Amino acid sequence: MTATSVRLPHLPHVAPGQPLDLHAWVAAVADLVEPDEIVWCDGSADERRGLVDRMVATGTLLPLDPVLRPGSYLARSDPDDVARVESRTFICSSSAEDAGPTNNWREPAVMRAELAGVLTGAMRGRTMYVVPFSMGPVGSPLAQVGVQITDSPYVVVSMGVMTRVGTAVLDRIEAGARFVPAVHSVGAPLVSSDGTRVADVPWPCHPTKYIAHFPETREIWSFGSGYGGNALLGKKCFALRIASVMGRDEGWLAEHMLLVRVTSPEGRRYHVAAAFPSACGKTNFAMLQPTLPGWTVETIGDDIAWLRPGEDGRLYAINPEAGFFGVAPGTGVETNPTAVEMLSHDVIFTNVALTDDGDVWWEGLTPEPPAHLTDWTGRSWTPASGRPAAHPNARFTVAAAQCPSIADSWEDPAGVPVDAIVFGGRRATNVPLVTRALDWEHGVFLGATVASEQTAAAEGVVGELRRDPFAMLPFCGYTMADHWAHWLRVGAGLSGAGRPLVFGVNWFRKSASGEFLWPGFGENARVLAWIVGQVDAARSASGSGSGSDEGAVAGPVGLHPAPGALDLDGLTLPDGALEELFAVDPAAWSAECDLTEEFFAQFGDRLPPELTAQLTSLRARLTASS
Repeated sequence: MTATSVRLPHLPHVAPGQPLDLHAWVAAVADLVEPDEIVWCDGSADERRGLVDRMVATGTLLPLDPVLRPGSYLARSDPDDVARVESRTFICSSSAEDAGPTNNWREPAVMRAELAGVLTGAMRGRTMYVVPFSMGPVGSPLAQVGVQITDSPYVVVSMGVMTRVGTAVLDRIEAGARFVPAVHSVGAPLVSSDGTRVADVPWPCHPTKYIAHFPETREIWSFGSGYGGNALLGKKCFALRIASVMGRDEGWLAEHMLLVRVTSPEGRRYHVAAAFPSACGKTNFAMLQPTLPGWTVETIGDDIAWLRPGEDGRLYAINPEAGFFGVAPGTGVETNPTAVEMLSHDVIFTNVALTDDGDVWWEGLTPEPPAHLTDWTGRSWTPASGRPAAHPNARFTVAAAQCPSIADSWEDPAGVPVDAIVFGGRRATNVPLVTRALDWEHGVFLGATVASEQTAAAEGVVGELRRDPFAMLPFCGYTMADHWAHWLRVGAGLSGAGRPLVFGVNWFRKSASGEFLWPGFGENARVLAWIVGQVDAARSASGSGSGSDEGAVAGPVGLHPAPGALDLDGLTLPDGALEELFAVDPAAWSAECDLTEEFFAQFGDRLPPELTAQLTSLRARLTASS
């Protein structure tokens, strides 16, 4: 199909930078997708109840035992629709260079033509829901609003958990607030083009999927999937890919970061934003239960943070989401008891296993599996079955307000001041337990070089580095090189004393025999305590931005805890483990510099020269230390 084979006005037109009339846009989408009816959603409890009852009747949701898991339901997706589909996720910027080498780029007119083709009549026989939603507290100066059109009641209910849906959002749009238009269809009409009606299924979806983003016009178009980030368009699509472009243009940051409040035994409060790729302990960090006496960590967000410079020169952050859409496998009574408690009621589970008494289970929930389950595909399962009972990407959708560790300030419309920014990956070698950046530019370098080592052959070559700068590789709506340049600009505009300190952490370093050197989980509070101690030291200094190095010693890759500065009271580490956790091998790091240079090269002249300078400085420090 070519760009001229479909009349482009058939796909509702959005003019760059111009106000969009909501009702005219909804009408134009309806003309395209041809639904049986249109329902404007108000986010009310009655509306949710009606949608849930309908999905129970159609088999999309299975009620769980009302005593064991009150108000909760299980959904089983089509086996073809179980995760984000990165290969079918597109950035449709005007030029390929703006999308960059790490995004899938499609020419906008060509993509519009393809979308018009697949979306024509896509909602025949179905209801078209119009969902007005706010990312962030309604009315917050840091919030943004959107409207999602969808034919999936599962998506409507999930958006009601993950965002703030309601007439207050419509009021803001009617008053002139610009909104992000987002269209989603499962791509399974119930009436064919010749008028023949077809039977519905519990989880409709189309084998061909599109998740398309138009950065200049702030549009999102999704077709074919009903699952997660492909369909809940307020999440990765809006809150990261589109919002990252909005932030670039407007001077703020949309980041794949958790957000926590840390309180010391003396009652001093600090706010920490942290970026981790998948399988690096992100949720555990967001709900950390410190082992250090007197310390507390409270959750503000577990996945996404929007950060905006304040008039006082500090960086303020909100969690734009209203719920948690978390990975269930690996979330357990031993690894994350806070999350397990959060999931005790009013949860939508997707693709987990069902117990014989009407509850849910997944790998990692308990040390031992039940003797019998019904797996995520509806088949009988026992521990001898030789396959997972829950899908590895099985999810839970739950309101953030249910989290036992939620901070009382998590919905503060003004946001919270960020004191420290943390980057981390899963590294068995090389990377120390904790590193403080030498300055803001070095901190951006730490974020740009985040990587994890492959841990299974299915992921690639075991031990090979998988790059995920800022944990944003699948989520940045424009070229990563410009993203790094934007971070440099934002940092330059912050006051020296108010600029957050930047750190790198690595909980996963191993000994030569393959044992983890650091116990992780609640013991990570010891590292957090040192991090916020560094914040205090910087504040007490002259406000240069890098601040005092009290409690820290300089090494080739950054600043590390001085001897005795890391609180290890009550913690027994293997002999030599502490030294190994902070060991820097110049030869190994020199090889890593070569890999970084190779990674940076793909961005050509878009790479900020500051990052080239940082790499040069790192090489010089390594040479001096060898």
